[in-house]
Amino acid sequence: MKSPVVFTLLVLLLVSGCGPDEKRLQVDVSAIQVPEVIIHRYDRALFRINEANLQAGLEAIKPEYRFFLGTNLSDPLKVAEMRTYLQNPRTRDFQKAVMANFSDVAPLERELTEAFRHYRYYFPEAAIPRVYSYISGGDYDYPVQFADSVLIIALDDYLGRDFKAYTADGLPVYHVSRMTPDQILPDCMKTLADLSFPRSLPGNNLLFQMIEAGKRLYFIDAMIPAVDNRFKIGYSQAQYDWIVKNEQHVWAAIIENRILYAADGQLIRTFMADGPFTAEFSQESPARLGEWIGWQIVRRFMANNPDVTFQGLFKEKDAQKILTLSKYKPRK
Repeated sequence: MKSPVVFTLLVLLLVSGCGPDEKRLQVDVSAIQVPEVIIHRYDRALFRINEANLQAGLEAIKPEYRFFLGTNLSDPLKVAEMRTYLQNPRTRDFQKAVMANFSDVAPLERELTEAFRHYRYYFPEAAIPRVYSYISGGDYDYPVQFADSVLIIALDDYLGRDFKAYTADGLPVYHVSRMTPDQILPDCMKTLADLSFPRSLPGNNLLFQMIEAGKRLYFIDAMIPAVDNRFKIGYSQAQYDWIVKNEQHVWAAIIENRILYAADGQLIRTFMADGPFTAEFSQESPARLGEWIGWQIVRRFMANNPDVTFQGLFKEKDAQKILTLSKYKPRK
């Protein structure tokens, strides 16, 4: 059922200026010591095994890939299951595409190392996870996961918009548009945010949910400040340009229609749910406009309140306080 609120946008004549002051995030991490990231390529090691000696091959790589091979490899049934997986044509197609697109992951290793320096800057006692890559075979809901001090990346979830299996599996176009190598690093930081600050139960109004989403985007800001903002939020260039240009009008619609404190699930989903666009505005608009606004509010809050620590931001649960002290006002 479509929201009863009708949103009206004025003719747009001006482009919004640059975003909030982000100087606070430009920290010097050159002296921060972290292990250089090595991505352990389970996706590569597994498929290099000679299937004629599969059990012996699995035993040989088990010390490095115990996270994946913790099972009893002397069990013929387990080895047979692995053989079936390796011989599956679908698995082979994914593996071939991964090898073609990710023959060299050194740039990603360097980017992760730099991101972990920022992580250690804000969390001096934090352990730096080991990083593994693998082929999920179509586990699209969790492209990056964290478990047992290990960060695992499903490289087959980042094969680009033209990878035919994505369309064949029925994934929506807006989702496929984000399944590119550029999204790996932001997705890793999203997972790190969930590890560092477990999600709160959804709040009972739009403002609370916007602020909580904004905090997570600010976390990504802090970990990878040099990365293009559109990748942090997962927008195309056109979508990013639209919200930069129209932020003031989106905020005006929220205020004028008195929905900032709305608890109606349909209204909240209008601004927070994923999708191809926000129908109440235009087909050029991105979805998750509430995330964007919440992000800008949190940025302004942190810029205007230097006494609030990074950890203090996440401990603050009063969304109204954050909004008030942010003095948020979209630039015209």
